[in-house]
Amino acid sequence: MDDVLGLDAIGQAQAVRDGQVSPRELVEAAIARIEAHDGELNAVVHRRFDRALAELDAAPADAPFRGVPILLKDLGWPQAGEPYSAGSRTLDGVRVEEDGYGVARLRAAGFVVLGRTNTPEFGSTITTEPVAFGPTRNPYDTGYSAGGSSGGSAAAVAAGMVALATASDGGGSVRIPASLCGLVGLKPTRGRVSLGPRLGEGWNGFSCPGFVTRTVRDTAAALDLVLGYEHGDPYDAPALPGPLAREVGADPGRLRIGFLTAHPRGDVPDVPDLAEAVNRAAALLESLGHEVTPGGPPALADRGFTEQFGAIVSNNLAAELENIGRWRGRPVDLDELEPRNAAMARAGRGHSAAEHILSTQWIDAFRRRMASWWNAGHDLLLMPSLGVAPFPLGWIPPDDLSTAFGRTAHSVAYTSPFNATGQPAISLPLHTTAAGLPVGVQLVAAAGREDLLVRVASQIEEARPFVHPMIDRNPGRSQRVMS
Repeated sequence: MDDVLGLDAIGQAQAVRDGQVSPRELVEAAIARIEAHDGELNAVVHRRFDRALAELDAAPADAPFRGVPILLKDLGWPQAGEPYSAGSRTLDGVRVEEDGYGVARLRAAGFVVLGRTNTPEFGSTITTEPVAFGPTRNPYDTGYSAGGSSGGSAAAVAAGMVALATASDGGGSVRIPASLCGLVGLKPTRGRVSLGPRLGEGWNGFSCPGFVTRTVRDTAAALDLVLGYEHGDPYDAPALPGPLAREVGADPGRLRIGFLTAHPRGDVPDVPDLAEAVNRAAALLESLGHEVTPGGPPALADRGFTEQFGAIVSNNLAAELENIGRWRGRPVDLDELEPRNAAMARAGRGHSAAEHILSTQWIDAFRRRMASWWNAGHDLLLMPSLGVAPFPLGWIPPDDLSTAFGRTAHSVAYTSPFNATGQPAISLPLHTTAAGLPVGVQLVAAAGREDLLVRVASQIEEARPFVHPMIDRNPGRSQRVMS
């Protein structure tokens, strides 16, 4: 069964249709793998194995992913009757009353939900080490972080527990764990996937649902299942030319691509591994026939961005705590929170409504300045997925807030601007450090152009196939956990 678990979700679904494996056998194999390896990784914080097995016959026989196991991030992606913790002790005992739209669509497509994955408290940092559930460890080296906030999902997929898992991205939380765990992670255009019915937007539109996967075709197929405007949503993304799955393998044509190996803001430390990863990716894209030149949007150099972005996130956290107090029936005291979130919530509570609106207006202007670079004729921007090298657990200190906030700001320097602009961006696993740790590179397209990202990503994947040593069992690569 390890061979079947090593397939991507599309491959697993085909194996079920071909009769190579039954849905029950596939789900039981995934459960066995979680039980065998998650004690060390701590990726899955809520398990629903018995309920998953009981639901196997619920999906129609012709459901495209009938019997394929999946894990849901425990932040966003609510499932009826299941716990919802968001990495926080403040939600202990809370259960969800109804499926989110995305979860309902995944279940209707035949996916079998095995549980919920670990995330930092309220998804507000780039490493998954919540006090409530403990740290998630990177399958490539268990002393290292799997990233955040979708770290549990990324570790589970990289370790072969499931072929794909849900994620979300408010400042890099799909792309950063994908980078650190050697996966594909696409943050969609704002409004592409509904947050309903409970929410209209997250973090003033910065946060978007997504997936972490091992193949571009899985990313495309999964997004096809959940994308689409729902009545009442505050945003509607530009229409795609067709299903994203059709873009896999399609010729992207000759594209004009800019690239950055160092951040134009000047306050983000240069990291040789990141520069090498981008330079190699640039050479690969040039060899594929694209016009690749140094440079990127001048607006990225604006040092005011970090303050405005941080203010909006803090304001939203303060509002979220108010909602939690109403949901659970008693107010949230800041002493219940981890120090980082207590500080952010305190700052958010100190901002006036007028100050919040001024921050959103600053971001509006920033978004237009950023868009001008693509409007001038550029197709894609190539840059690192993460602003720092792969880092060990504990590198974001829980009590030294100055260090924690500074390191977080450096880490999201290449990702958070595109949460603010609402543009789609994808991280691809194209590089490893000398120690065998993954390093992703990021491609960013104009708003609404996920189709272009999928075309180019699949072209890259074909030219340089992605390797997943935890499940491929390639003897030439690190196998510190999944030996």
